Amino acid sequence: MAEELAERLGRRLGMREGDAEQQQQQDAEPTPVPPGSPAIRAVGSEGSPGGGRRLFSPAAEFREFSRRQLRDMERLFRQYDAGKDGFIDLMELKLMMEKLGAPQTHLGLKNMIKEVDEDLDSKLSFREFLLIFRKAAAGELQEDSGLHALARLSEIDVSTEGVKGAKSFFEAKAQAVTEGSRFEEEIRAEQEEKRRQAEEMKQRKAAFKELQSAFAQ
Repeated sequence: MAEELAERLGRRLGMREGDAEQQQQQDAEPTPVPPGSPAIRAVGSEGSPGGGRRLFSPAAEFREFSRRQLRDMERLFRQYDAGKDGFIDLMELKLMMEKLGAPQTHLGLKNMIKEVDEDLDSKLSFREFLLIFRKAAAGELQEDSGLHALARLSEIDVSTEGVKGAKSFFEAKAQAVTEGSRFEEEIRAEQEEKRRQAEEMKQRKAAFKELQSAFAQ
């Protein structure tokens, strides 16, 4: 009887130890995350296409752009990310610029990447791609640069002072400068005319005094 009781107790202890080990294994395994969950969206649809290397929310960091504009930029990025690795490398950028009708030299392409390549990996992440449009919207790109051509030819209207707006902005600024110069010229001409008239009046007065002196003699 005692032996049977001991045997039952041993089996129970063995079952409990096995359950404990199984629970430990389950706790050690990562909990599966359903597709489309916020955790995935934070890295996927709201990070760099393809996942990215760090948490990144375009809507939070690039608040100057609407969600529609960000979607358009992401769609353009994915279109030319031929390797689907979340980056646009030198060759993919070369193809992109050719498709946009603004082919660049090898050095020109490298300079384009260098201007926004914050992590110095010689390729464009989605965040760095967005920096192009931020610089374009702020008017920080040279009009003859490859990045300006990329932003302008992409047909993504980033803001009222953005790619398309920037052209109008600079044209308006140039017109204002021209009008200002013309205005200054008119003022100078008017002042010069007044000086000329004053000088003529002075000469006439001097001549009249001389004439009076001659008659007085």
